Amino acid sequence: MAPHDLPGGVYRVGDLDLTRVGYGAMQLAGPGVFGPPEDRDAAVAVLRTAVDLGIRHIDTADFYGPHVTNEIIREALHPYPDDLHVVTKVGARRDERGGWPHARTPDELRDQVHDNLRRLGLDVLDVVNLRVGGLEAPEPGSIAEQFGALAELREQGLIRHLGLSTVNAEQLAEARGIAPVVCVQNLYNIARREDDALVDLTARQGIAYVPYFPLGGFTPLQSDALGAVAERLGRTPMAVALAWLLRRSPNVLLIPGTSSVEHLRENVAAAALDLPADAVAELDAIGG
Repeated sequence: MAPHDLPGGVYRVGDLDLTRVGYGAMQLAGPGVFGPPEDRDAAVAVLRTAVDLGIRHIDTADFYGPHVTNEIIREALHPYPDDLHVVTKVGARRDERGGWPHARTPDELRDQVHDNLRRLGLDVLDVVNLRVGGLEAPEPGSIAEQFGALAELREQGLIRHLGLSTVNAEQLAEARGIAPVVCVQNLYNIARREDDALVDLTARQGIAYVPYFPLGGFTPLQSDALGAVAERLGRTPMAVALAWLLRRSPNVLLIPGTSSVEHLRENVAAAALDLPADAVAELDAIGG
């Protein structure tokens, strides 16, 4: 399948065409995104199938594993197709207990960029996201020092484009005053709609909005409501959630993750689901 044939086609960020249906590599690591996968060959097969399906937007981070997903991406896909774009993120590390402590000093960020380059086997990274907040919500405060360090690496030619992860509108504005921002990656889904205004703002600014945790943060009642819509349509809740996100705004890019080729194919097919108007109304009300 060609990238332009995927549901939603492609969205241009800077000089890159990212497929709106991407692939998030987090689940290629072991349980808890820690350590190696139980079946490395299966992880390699998922990545190669993603490319065969037309996906040209792979999301990763060197702290997944740590290092595991980037090493598997390199094993599976290097040398990379010219139109394949790997988006990574920096700003965290893993501790010996599997925690996710911040690692955001300029020196730490520079080291992480070089680690990504080395483990992915690249001379330049297409997109690097600065992860600012926690796992779910932004943390207020200036990001000028951290983003400025990445902007310097961009000027040196080690990074093509910069993005942000888990940020608020003020931090986006501050970063854009330092260097161009091509994407924002935040928690957003049918139930968690705190970023509605930011989705619309980034759309106006030509910035990709990349939601993570498409089924994260649902209450039992919200899950029941989504499940009822999905059952009526004869689809899975994940399929409905992905289809809703893709139609939410033209700048929304999906990065669902899976360690299964079967689920990968289901996710790609889900994005093509044409939600009827009554279903959209019910889904919109879940996050109201």
